[in-house]
Amino acid sequence: MQLIPRLARVLTMTAVGLAIQASSAMAAPCDSLTGVKFSDATVTVAQSVAAGAFAPPAGGRGGGNQFGDLPAFCRVTATLKPTSESDIKIEVWLPASGWNGKFQAVGNGGWNGNIDQGALATALRRGYAAASTDTGHEGGGGPWMQNKEKLIDYGHRAVHEMTVKAKAIVNAFYDSAPKFSYFNGCSAGGRQGLKAALQYPDDFDGIVAGAPALNATGRAVFSMWVAQSLHKEPGSYIPASKYPAINNAVLQACDGLDAVKDGVIENPRACKFDPKVLACTGAESDSCLTPAQVEAAQKLYQPVKNSRTGKEIFPGLAPGSELGWSTFGGQQPFAIGAQMFQFMVFNNPSWDYKTLNFDADMAKVDQIENGVVNALDPNLKPFAASKGKMIMYHGWADPQIPSGSSVEYYTRAMDAMGGANKAKESVRLYMVPGMNHCGGGPGTTTFDMVAALEQWVENGKAPDSIPASRVANGKTDRTRPLCAYPQVATYKGSGSTDDAANFSCK
Repeated sequence: MQLIPRLARVLTMTAVGLAIQASSAMAAPCDSLTGVKFSDATVTVAQSVAAGAFAPPAGGRGGGNQFGDLPAFCRVTATLKPTSESDIKIEVWLPASGWNGKFQAVGNGGWNGNIDQGALATALRRGYAAASTDTGHEGGGGPWMQNKEKLIDYGHRAVHEMTVKAKAIVNAFYDSAPKFSYFNGCSAGGRQGLKAALQYPDDFDGIVAGAPALNATGRAVFSMWVAQSLHKEPGSYIPASKYPAINNAVLQACDGLDAVKDGVIENPRACKFDPKVLACTGAESDSCLTPAQVEAAQKLYQPVKNSRTGKEIFPGLAPGSELGWSTFGGQQPFAIGAQMFQFMVFNNPSWDYKTLNFDADMAKVDQIENGVVNALDPNLKPFAASKGKMIMYHGWADPQIPSGSSVEYYTRAMDAMGGANKAKESVRLYMVPGMNHCGGGPGTTTFDMVAALEQWVENGKAPDSIPASRVANGKTDRTRPLCAYPQVATYKGSGSTDDAANFSCK
């Protein structure tokens, strides 16, 4: 584990093979950054991009209109090879003017395999020097997952190596090191941020880890559990046409538990819902479930457990997630989960998910992953000792990474760090009622975690709650506070329930 203090790291960059060739008196021209030398990396491109002129390279995400409002910047690309088998691509975007003096690394999603230029653009608009990495491969899951070094690159090393190199490039361009360094990601990006805090606790001053795929293997197992349950027999499958009826029944049972009827479940863990209430009493229709479908629906809400030991492997989906059940409940298994078994575990692209044994095969999964990918260690004490601050957030209605995984992790982290009062000095979790995976849904899903983190890191103002709003047709029609877990937004009993002023965190 890397425990070098931040200042010491800046002063000893040559220890990692950096020999920066830049003027000590003024910022370097963009094209001169090809002269930044590393022992295990090569700068391949350093080009000035005029305001509004950036267009993604062939194969990049997004179109030109997405970037038409970007300010002028210096775009640097590099290839990192910390091992002979590594091939990590990174991009660093540096504002040509108006740099805020800070650095932000951005995460990506799925099996990564791409530079997230959309996230880079978001950081650039805020004045950040920003960096993204493909984590050492192109595209999604595949045979690369059998390569130990490439799996380590994906698991954690690529983000760390990118961060070290990007900070050196920032220093070369501006003749100044970043005053503060941040990480911002959701989903796989949330896992990257959490993994960085655990493996390299002095890399970042602050981390935003949204909906983290912290138990990647557990989610893959759960996705196969759901697939087997829904395809146990022809009548087990639940078509998407029935999702609205299930969701409506859940809301009818649990929406009012917080004394506010607003189409959102504030705390799904207080919701006791049994799909049996939708059992068909006559002819089957989209408004009812057959006995086999009732059983399948019940399993989607239940955790998957080791059949021999009874140990929970992964939590089930939360009530309120039903409209997104096609993620795990489609005709084919969840692709990211299937690819883990096909390529990382069994090295067989034709592997049949119906053959997975939730007892015997788990040891093999754990042996191969061996802590490289998962971010399950609750000990964030080294990150806290390095004065790091972390904001975790997760949508309660997330249909892709069940929200219970973040709640369970944070609960363990509080225990590991000496209790809730001690833990909240450096890490806080915000559960977002009604939010889907990293955004969307009927809840107040518009918020600014980066701004809250900046206030915490730079001004010592810890966020007891974070303002959030619901935006429809370009207009804000509801505001609520997002409360630091385990508190929830509680209606004061009078005034509009669409106004955050009428709620408090309790």
